[in-house]
Amino acid sequence: MILKQYYLGCLAHASYLLGDEASGIAVVVDPQRDVEQYIADAELMGLRIQHVFLTHFHADFVAGHLELRSRCGAKIHLGAQAEAEYTFVPMTDGDVLEFKGMRLEVRETPGHTIESISIVVYDRKKSETEPYAVLTGDTLFIGDVGRPDLRASLGWTAQALGEHLYESLHGKLMLLPDVVLVYPAHGAGSLCGKKLSSETVSTMGEQRQLNYALKPMSKEEFVRLVVADQPDAPPYFTYDAILNTRERTTLEKNLETALNPVELAEVVRLRDEGAQVLDVREPVEFAAGHLKGSINIGLGGQYATWAGTVLDREKPIVIIAEPGREAEAAMRLGRIGFDHVKGYLKGGMAALADSQEQVARTERVGVLIAAEELAAQDAPVVLDVRTAKEWSEKHIAGSVNLPLNHLQERMTEVPRGRRIVIHCAGGYRSSIAASLLLRKGIMQLEEVAGGLAAWEAAQLPVVAEGQPT
Repeated sequence: MILKQYYLGCLAHASYLLGDEASGIAVVVDPQRDVEQYIADAELMGLRIQHVFLTHFHADFVAGHLELRSRCGAKIHLGAQAEAEYTFVPMTDGDVLEFKGMRLEVRETPGHTIESISIVVYDRKKSETEPYAVLTGDTLFIGDVGRPDLRASLGWTAQALGEHLYESLHGKLMLLPDVVLVYPAHGAGSLCGKKLSSETVSTMGEQRQLNYALKPMSKEEFVRLVVADQPDAPPYFTYDAILNTRERTTLEKNLETALNPVELAEVVRLRDEGAQVLDVREPVEFAAGHLKGSINIGLGGQYATWAGTVLDREKPIVIIAEPGREAEAAMRLGRIGFDHVKGYLKGGMAALADSQEQVARTERVGVLIAAEELAAQDAPVVLDVRTAKEWSEKHIAGSVNLPLNHLQERMTEVPRGRRIVIHCAGGYRSSIAASLLLRKGIMQLEEVAGGLAAWEAAQLPVVAEGQPT
């Protein structure tokens, strides 16, 4: 038996290839939408991908089940509670896929979603009766459990799903032996939970000891605990969860349109007609010069998550990238189902060399200069775009907190008529925020290079919520 984990850091997403060398058959679980790596590895191992499982309808990315069906003819397997437009094999509690060298046994584990399943894996060479591992999807993470509050817009309450989750954990997964390996679908950085570990594999014994949500408690206590203090879910989560239930075009097909070079004049026309111009270069490059009206979300950060948070799913997108990185930018948008990319600026920013009237710049200042400005009589407003939790732990005295994920809906709260100094933790989010403010005509702003990390490194003062300023 082969069990290979694939970890996609930018989405904190783990997927799996299970291979049976004796029969030459492979099963892929929770694939990302760009599926080439599974196909290539299966070929190298002498395997044929015949089955693909989704442990649930993921909200934070579009899965590659339809791509594997298209490319390999793989059968799609979902939990029996799932409803989808495409043909799938419904898997109920105790259903088994038998192979010469491995056995996969499904356990229905609703809670994160109603259709959630976990897959208990038996390596038949090691033991016919003792399970080797369990693929837990978003039911059980390393250090956490799946949040039960993401399906409110689809008719499920956090209370009801939380009660299901308690039963799934205590009545099914926690019955597995301590030595069973735990392989979840997400790790640290995912917004599908609140305390996920950076580890990508554990054991049931370790989780019994270390996972706060598996400690002895009543069902009522459990639901209160897992629902409390969950991070804000990006607006695209419901969109992706629904998209994962639908028949849709494949990523490969959509990229044919997305990788279309567009002349500058056409990009400007599209922008003026309401298209979103997405500049995926790093913040320092964007600040030095960018097409007026463009939005900066750099490929070097949590690109897909912030694109899904900031961009409009109804308006076309045109990409500006360093030449050679256009495909990466479009493909990573495709991973979250943002398939409305109309092309990319041919030649990148070099195309604007003779059109300087279309170029804008963001003023950036070092922390020492920013501190001097804040100490002056006519001090600017400090706009902190980190989360409310980050701000409460420490912030620059007198700063206004408008978290980036709520900035567009709260744009009227941005002070007008005064210079604005904008910052985040390190400079990634503040560049996104600055580009959004510039699009709204708020021009009197400067960005703190290096954010609060640079501010603290220079031993400049911060305060916590409730402390005197």
